[in-house]
Amino acid sequence: MFNYLLILHLLGAAIWTGGHLILALVVLPKVLSSRNLDALLQFEQQFEKIGMPALGIQIITGLWMAYRILPDMSAWFTFDNDISILIGMKLILLLMTAMVAIHARFWVIPKLSADNLNGFAVNILLVTLFAVSFVVVGTLFRTGL
Repeated sequence: MFNYLLILHLLGAAIWTGGHLILALVVLPKVLSSRNLDALLQFEQQFEKIGMPALGIQIITGLWMAYRILPDMSAWFTFDNDISILIGMKLILLLMTAMVAIHARFWVIPKLSADNLNGFAVNILLVTLFAVSFVVVGTLFRTGL
């Protein structure tokens, strides 16, 4: 069962992280140079259809695997062994991703224009950095700290 959870988790990570890397490294530079929001909004609209379900799958499978590895959820934040450190780091990254997403959704996107595009770019770069960090931390479950 654990292998199936891991496969779903990795597929979700591939979609989430890959999509954000494309957004940050391909779409965003063009949008910043042209100040044309249409390409950015179009990508976001299309990516959201698969990106959000992928993130949801990652959250569900990640919590499920964490529980299977370390059933005492209170130990997830003790940071007293490698597993609790890694689970804690993943949960902190998830919290930071959620905070940036909430900030973007309620404060940045409603006022988005060509003039304040740089603020949204920071949000995109942060979520991309967190997505890549998720992958790096995830590999440490196998390779160790």
